[in-house]
Formats: sequence, structure tokens, C-alpha cells
Amino acid sequence: MEELAHAKVNLFLRVLRRCEDGFHEIETVMAPITLCDSLEIQPAQQFEFHCDEPNLAGDENLVVRAARVFFSETNRDPNVSLTLHKNVPHNAGLGGGSSDAAATLRGLNRFFNAGVSSEKLSALAAQLGSDVAFFLSETAATCRGRGEVVTPAALPASLPLLLLKPEFGVQSSWAYSRWQATREVSGVIYQAQKFGDITFVNDLERPVFEKFVFLAQLKSWLLQQPEIGAALMSGSGSTIFAVMRPKMDADLVANRAKSELDPELWTYVCETL
Repeated sequence: MEELAHAKVNLFLRVLRRCEDGFHEIETVMAPITLCDSLEIQPAQQFEFHCDEPNLAGDENLVVRAARVFFSETNRDPNVSLTLHKNVPHNAGLGGGSSDAAATLRGLNRFFNAGVSSEKLSALAAQLGSDVAFFLSETAATCRGRGEVVTPAALPASLPLLLLKPEFGVQSSWAYSRWQATREVSGVIYQAQKFGDITFVNDLERPVFEKFVFLAQLKSWLLQQPEIGAALMSGSGSTIFAVMRPKMDADLVANRAKSELDPELWTYVCETL
């Protein structure tokens, strides 16, 4: 059996305050996108986990942690083999690990016909990370609190996107820790952008752009391209996504970005679900 683990972009992200436990209260609108990892689930004599990226195949992978939580909740023998095929880059602000965890909970529930309710799955997801509950439903949502309070959101028709990411990543914990201690980079557009019926803004651009100036340059460059309706960093980065105007060729923009900015840019053409 195969379970898809779709990535996400943050269309809107406001950091409201730092809580006493060190986490941050946020309000964000997230949308799943067609870029995804895939999880193969097969019967086995004992629990096995494999990943096509060997450095991610350890016991601390969120897939393994999600499986532990699921089997502890259902009291079932973990006689299953899980194989994760990665397409979503790491430390990219696209939620790959959290989506993998949600796909594990969702997939194991289906594979074993365990009948765990959506409410219980959400509670299990909250034990694994702030974004995991969002990925259970695979629909756009407004997320509050630490991200675990999920309310479905109605968005317009799917948005055509171009994702661009340099070779480096950004740690979410670092970005949030610098949220109040940074300045705006001169010349970078931080204010909210309106495109169609959606407002695009991300409070984490300020700390991330101060250290990773290339990301500021990438966003500014995208906003200068005639094919682009809006551009924003997703989550804590390092992915910048561009919303394409109707009937524009995203591959042309991707090739132009590699030619003018960085030939090693990772790019991906996709759309919101």
C-alpha cells in the first residue's frame, strides 16, 4: 500500500508572541501542494523502516516515531515494513518531515483497518510536532496556537507555484529564536502582498533574510519578473515560492533564475491542492 505525504506552503504567517514554554504562538494559512514524498507499507515479520536517503533512516525519523505512537495507542504488533521515498527537501519550510509523520498515522490506520478516529489521530499527531495535525486532512487550513489548532480554510482554485531553494537549509528553531532580535534588510519588500483573494505575508522573513541575504535577493528578483503575481518565503525557509500569473511558463522562470542567480538552485513546478 502507498500513502502520499504532500508538502505545504505557508501563504500567511504571523508570529504573535513568544510563550513561557519557549514556543511561539502563531497564526498561519497553509496549503498542501502536489510535491510529495511517498510511504510504502507492507506486511512483515517485525517492524522495519527503510528510506532512500540513508542519513534519514534512523530511529529518530518522524516516520518511526509516528509508528511507535500508533502501535502504542492501538496495542497492535508492529509487523510492518515502512519504506519512505523522499522528494521534499529538508529544512526547506515545506513540512516534509511532519507530512511523513501524518502519512504514517493515516496509512497505518488504513493498512490495519484500526478505526482510530480523526480526533484521536489529531491528538497523536500533536505529540509528534506542531504541524503534523495539519497534514492529516490534506486540505488548506488556518492553524493557530503552536500550529496544532487546525481549522479548514476555503481557498480559491488551485494556485500554480514555482518553488526555489538554494543548497542550504534553515532550522525552524533558529528562525523563531531570532524573531524579535533582527532588523529588516534594506530594499526588501516585507509588507503584505495581495494577489487575487489571498494576502501573502511571513513574519519569519525578517530574521531569516538578515542572515541568509541570498533569500532576500531571490524574493526581490522574483517580484521583478513579469510572470510572477506574488513571492514569499514558506515557513522558516529556505524555500521561496512564487505564485505564477495565469498561462505563464514556470519552467522559463526557473531556468532564468538558475542563469541569473544560482545554477545550483533546486526548483519545482507544482500547484496547491
